[in-house]
Amino acid sequence: MTQSTLAPYAITALRVALGLMFLAHSLILKLFVFTLPGTAQFFISIGLPGWFAYVIFAAEALGGILLVLGIQARWTALALAPVLAGATWAHAGNGWMFGYENGGWEYPAYLTLLALVQWALGDGRFALMPSVALPRRLSGEGAQA
Repeated sequence: MTQSTLAPYAITALRVALGLMFLAHSLILKLFVFTLPGTAQFFISIGLPGWFAYVIFAAEALGGILLVLGIQARWTALALAPVLAGATWAHAGNGWMFGYENGGWEYPAYLTLLALVQWALGDGRFALMPSVALPRRLSGEGAQA
């Protein structure tokens, strides 16, 4: 198998892994471990409105499902990048390592990058509703070497 043959499957693996991460952080962590009211209290403690926790929970849960299924995955990943950038900001004061108490900024920063890479690469294989492609000028297709 060549690199060009494997690339769509690698993109799919990234998409599904990113989607599962969002589902784990929304459904398991925010809903069952911290609870939504507890998550709202955390948001308040860092200066955000409590209701915003519910918006973030919904975005992560819905976005995770869309990514796993491959429904407009490119644009879903782009829409979720600010959520991840916000998580990076929320954990910035805790140091670099995510293993530090209250989690550092390295893991959310890495996930922000992965979401942007997913946007750049597209949907991969087995997408239920592929995203509209980028214009050729942005995608690099047809570029002269």
